[in-house]
Amino acid sequence: MPDVAVVGSGPNGLSAAAVMARAGLSVEVFEAAAKIGGGTRTTELMQPGYFHDVCSAVHPMALASPFFRAFELPRRVDLITPDVSFGSPLEGGRAALAYKSMDRTVEGLGQDGPAYRRLMEPLVRHIDDVMDFTQNQLLRIPRNPLVAGVYGLRTLEQGTGLWNLRFREDLAPALLSGVAAHAVSHLPSLAASGAGLMLGALGHAGGWPIPRGGSASIAAALADDIRAHGGFIHTGTPIDRLEQLPATRATLLDVAPRGLLDMAGPSLPRRYRRALERFRYGNGSCKVDFILSGPVPWQASGLSDAGTVHVGGTRAEQARSENEVSAGRHPERPYVLVAQPSRFDPHRAPAGRHTLWTYCHVPSGSTKDMTNQVAAQLERFAPGFRDLVVESHAITAAELAQYNRNYIGGDFSAGIMDVRGLVQKPVVSPVPWRTPLLGVYLCSSSTPPGPGVTGMPGMHAAKHALKDVFKLPVPDLGL
Repeated sequence: MPDVAVVGSGPNGLSAAAVMARAGLSVEVFEAAAKIGGGTRTTELMQPGYFHDVCSAVHPMALASPFFRAFELPRRVDLITPDVSFGSPLEGGRAALAYKSMDRTVEGLGQDGPAYRRLMEPLVRHIDDVMDFTQNQLLRIPRNPLVAGVYGLRTLEQGTGLWNLRFREDLAPALLSGVAAHAVSHLPSLAASGAGLMLGALGHAGGWPIPRGGSASIAAALADDIRAHGGFIHTGTPIDRLEQLPATRATLLDVAPRGLLDMAGPSLPRRYRRALERFRYGNGSCKVDFILSGPVPWQASGLSDAGTVHVGGTRAEQARSENEVSAGRHPERPYVLVAQPSRFDPHRAPAGRHTLWTYCHVPSGSTKDMTNQVAAQLERFAPGFRDLVVESHAITAAELAQYNRNYIGGDFSAGIMDVRGLVQKPVVSPVPWRTPLLGVYLCSSSTPPGPGVTGMPGMHAAKHALKDVFKLPVPDLGL
């Protein structure tokens, strides 16, 4: 019998398995789907030769996550880092661009450039301390309390009605709102502001990488390491009850709280079970992929060099769209996240052709196909876009929930992003990865530090399992 069973092969399940296998333990991973990866899968979605990332496509955390740093991911996966991390188009052929270079970014933001520098530069300069604060359990003393305080004050400013106080024009606010809206939350809000400032700082500190070959290359690197250290991965093996697993000393679950409820049922103490039942999930997303006969014809110069484009217009327009979703409505002009990986990784599509990855936010459980609304937003800022569309494929929020058990209602964050949700993940505890069941740990995005391809929930859960069950330290994870 193995020492450790891991349920789920998303990046968090794989990171947990890699840590445990590196510690010299026998590990078996059980994945319900036919392929590993969870949120890091790449497939020929529509036509042969066109490779689409099914969930995540661009990875701001790949260079900065403490787990991926220890794992030395850039030595295992070819990470392409565009000079422009992200951008936001505005009417009139204008765009706000976040270069890796702070100086170039400030130059392009007009009158608000110096104000943007004052907001972001302290976070960029102390990015390691920002990551320490944001990638661990919040109920702890940060490594650098001063930097945590600076980050907190900026989060308070950009997460409240004060968010326009330091700005006079519309470029810098649009740029900041575009990255904050990743949180699928009301705007302005503290959770969205905190996430946006961290991601924005990463855009200047090291950039937002795109894995050559697709996000699946990250999952493959983790799987290779697990197997190299004696681990086994079983695909097409759904686990509906904990009793289906072999008798192990430790079990790590890359599942949402609802999944733990289904798997453990009445064996959970009543108080903990009720906490899981009260766990709140966020709104969903509708993902729309395109095959194009050419690159997106952005009206604003510079956007074609951006790895990610946040399409939604001004700060006010983006907030209106996100707040409509929070109110349970489908926006006619949605905020759309856009990436064109084939622009930087030509092997994603045949010569002269391109793949385009997009999604917009929608109410939880939505069955609405938002292809027309997404295409209209792209046409608005890239006239002639529709003429380039060869084929498109939409996955509604309801279908996302079917694709991945953790995406309740299409919520790929596996939990609502607000202040309460950041602390209650899934329960208020100094060790939220540990469940009341002996040797059973949660390691999904429903645990700290939350969503994103970071591997950190898996690393945290594995660290505590090693300490509690095996009395072992965290092993070296490098090559």
